[in-house]
Amino acid sequence: APSKMASFAFSESSAMLLLLVLVTYLAVATSAANFYQDVDVTWGNQRGKILNGGQLLTLSLDKFSGSGFQSKNEYLFARIDMQLKLVPGNSAGTVTTFYLSSQGPGHDEIDFEFLGNSSGNPYTVHTNVYAQGKGNKEQQFHLWFDPTAAFHTYSIVWNPQRIIFLVDNSPIRVFQNSEAIGVPFPKTQPMRVYSSLWNADDWATQGGRVKADWTKAPFTASYRNYNANGLDFSSLTIKSKKSNGTIELGCRILEANHLDSTLVLTLPSDQAWQTQELDFAGRNRLRWVESKFMIYNYCTDFKRFPQGLPAECKRS
Repeated sequence: APSKMASFAFSESSAMLLLLVLVTYLAVATSAANFYQDVDVTWGNQRGKILNGGQLLTLSLDKFSGSGFQSKNEYLFARIDMQLKLVPGNSAGTVTTFYLSSQGPGHDEIDFEFLGNSSGNPYTVHTNVYAQGKGNKEQQFHLWFDPTAAFHTYSIVWNPQRIIFLVDNSPIRVFQNSEAIGVPFPKTQPMRVYSSLWNADDWATQGGRVKADWTKAPFTASYRNYNANGLDFSSLTIKSKKSNGTIELGCRILEANHLDSTLVLTLPSDQAWQTQELDFAGRNRLRWVESKFMIYNYCTDFKRFPQGLPAECKRS
């Protein structure tokens, strides 16, 4: 039995849409960690390949096209982990991405982008957060290791209180929910996981001054150990009866009691990522990353915001 339970009640007249939203908010699904089951290679004309029985995925870029994939499931809050080994050697002009995004106008997005560089120079890890179609919240970092020599784990924790970016479980950035002071926060639009490798040599490396060396193509990035522990919006199925009915969430069966035109749901809420925050050690690690490896922070770019820094910067 779950160690914690959460109960919610709402009127039957709220209809199935509200039921869907509420149940999705609490229905936890964990990926099977097999790329065949978890993702679709969506573009690149065979440049994206799933290998080793679904345990490895590679994306390639040449002069004609890059490639990309997306998760089969979409999530409303999640912890997403992915191990990446970035393009080795001269990766100038290339961008490898790993991000969450919703669709349509006013979309939400949470970005890791890895900007390649000429041999011997460090990758730039670019992060950003979009809410209701607006981003402009960039922070950039170098890393304390060579991200092309071995696999490293890059994680996004997205819960109603904050977004945490982690590298090998070390926090490099926290974006707090600051709706109380008028800052939009992604919390209502389900998002899929996306990744891509593409040519951005018009801007990616030293502002576009260093171009891709196509004699080194194809450029290849590798992925493994994808894990999505989240509130799975896309595979949710609901079956409900008038009284003492059943709500079916994938393979989870949860009781729903119908009393006085009110549907009462009792659902598990024991997933740590749903309320995850930084402890003392995490805050110290974040300060270390910021002091040693941060190379750009929009919250200190006074030239960019002559009318004053964004409200969340002042708060932090």
